[in-house]
Amino acid sequence: MAADTSEAGASAGSQSGFGQVSRTKDVAFRLLALAATLIGIVSLAALLANVAVDAIGWLDWGFLTNPPHPDPYEAGFLPALVGSIAIMLLIALITFPLGVGAAVYLEEYADDGYLTKFIQLNIANLAGVPSVVYGLLGLGLFVSLLGLGYGTVFVAAFTVALLILPIVIISAQEAIRSVPDSQRQASYGMGATKWQTIRNVVLPRAMPGILTGTILALGRAIGETAPLIMIAAPTTVFGVPNSLLSKVSAMPLQIYNWASYPETEFQYGVVAAGVVTLLVVLLTINSIAILLRNRYDTRG
Repeated sequence: MAADTSEAGASAGSQSGFGQVSRTKDVAFRLLALAATLIGIVSLAALLANVAVDAIGWLDWGFLTNPPHPDPYEAGFLPALVGSIAIMLLIALITFPLGVGAAVYLEEYADDGYLTKFIQLNIANLAGVPSVVYGLLGLGLFVSLLGLGYGTVFVAAFTVALLILPIVIISAQEAIRSVPDSQRQASYGMGATKWQTIRNVVLPRAMPGILTGTILALGRAIGETAPLIMIAAPTTVFGVPNSLLSKVSAMPLQIYNWASYPETEFQYGVVAAGVVTLLVVLLTINSIAILLRNRYDTRG
């Protein structure tokens, strides 16, 4: 009896010690994860605060409505601002239907054969290709082969659209794949066709995930500079584009050009105002997309 009692006590002690070590590890991991999160948030907040402070006194209505100017106190951002918005709208019109259509075909219609696997493997590989390669592709395809001109709205939009299209396809595939198969079978059981099931069941349930992937892709697209440089988009234009074949600049290119000027006013004040404008446009586009996503999510 005494031996049994001592063994039970030793077992209880070892379990208590093991539980104490587990709780210590859990607290340590939680603190480590919190520290990693705070480092990223605090660093980003400090960077944004520094840029915002530099932009004070430079970001005004005149800056948003005037064209570029050699004098930093008269420099404006209007052509690059309108150019970026035009490029982004055209990119969204290109990538969303193409990306969702490709994802629907691969997930709902294509068989699970070698050709489908080969296509999906290449889509995944294309998502990791450097952006400068897409710039070379746009230069060779849209400029040299099709003769659509250097640095036009059409060429810029299609070049950057090729860059983010694999990301949109992959995110749309994941969203479609997350729809339970039981909902498809219930639709078929009520006499719906394949297309009716996709339109009325699959796409509405998958739309929040599709929009999330599109938001992330557009957020990457608005800050891309290398593809625009490769298609010879001008760093500075003095008029807003009036057609798809007009020369166009974009906000990152204009900011890069200002940063190369020797004047301190350009390198800090004007550049900071351009960065803040770029962030506001990006957040506005993302907010609109998030509202649309939440609307579909509420319906689902």
